[in-house]
Amino acid sequence: MATYKEINGTAVQNVAGDPSNPLEGEVWYNSSVGAFKVYQENAAGAWATGGSLNNGRYGLAATGPQTAALAFGANAFTETYNGTSWTEVNDLNTGRRALAGAGDTNTASLAFGGGDPETALTETWNGTNWTAVNPLNTVRRYLGGCGTNTAALAFGGKVPTPPAGLANTETWNGTNWTEVNDLNTARNELGSAGTNTAALAFGGGPAFPLDDVQTESWNGTNWTEVANLNSGRVQLGGAGIQTAALAFGGSPGGTLTESWNGSNWTSISALNVGRRGLTGTGIQTAALAIGGEPPGPPSSPTATEEFNSPTLQVQTITTT
Repeated sequence: MATYKEINGTAVQNVAGDPSNPLEGEVWYNSSVGAFKVYQENAAGAWATGGSLNNGRYGLAATGPQTAALAFGANAFTETYNGTSWTEVNDLNTGRRALAGAGDTNTASLAFGGGDPETALTETWNGTNWTAVNPLNTVRRYLGGCGTNTAALAFGGKVPTPPAGLANTETWNGTNWTEVNDLNTARNELGSAGTNTAALAFGGGPAFPLDDVQTESWNGTNWTEVANLNSGRVQLGGAGIQTAALAFGGSPGGTLTESWNGSNWTSISALNVGRRGLTGTGIQTAALAIGGEPPGPPSSPTATEEFNSPTLQVQTITTT
């Protein structure tokens, strides 16, 4: 059997650490950790640092794809992302935290709910300005949302009295919100993904402590309970569609990331910065994790991370 040196023309190098710029397929021995390493494709994907927000915050919402995203809320600030950096644009008419968003581009989005105290406010974004439109039927914050600015879904959330989770679901047709069938389990501080006819609600909880593992799937008419998250948490981010989603961050376990294949959740590469109160947007193979706050004293980090799959990554070679 041919050796590594015979195939590649050189022996496996012994280095104290990892090379700064390895080639795909390159193998070396990392003497610092006592393990063989290889730089190869990680089909599950991984998070990498992206451009920082201009205004650090938590409890915000986001819409659009990874390279043309919109982040808004926690205050009135709105920013657009071009795949490299964030740019400040015109503010929301009413700044508020713990709102939800819907939109498939950064030129046509919807912001709804949120606030302290809770509101039913809805605003639509045309790529330049926000305009107040008809409000939700149910006042709430910490709700889930998905869809587009003309066909959105709002679900769950929290009301002022009593301070507990909601099951209420509403659909938006571009003009008005209409109440439809409720979630099976009332919850707030949850994650979301999908469209207004094929959505996913995960995590959150009905009341304190909020660390539910439940996942529900929406078919345009009813919610159905499906397989649970591996790790229950609140104030987490979500991205993707009903059959191919990501759940990331939240509390507890602020770096945890799970991938959904339409049937089950699988733990994959963790975020680089652990946080709760973050938001997410994009698709399962090209997502963004934006803002949030780390455990400990309140702060407003600007961190943005980009998830891409597949991606090249340093991996440990397991030997027997």
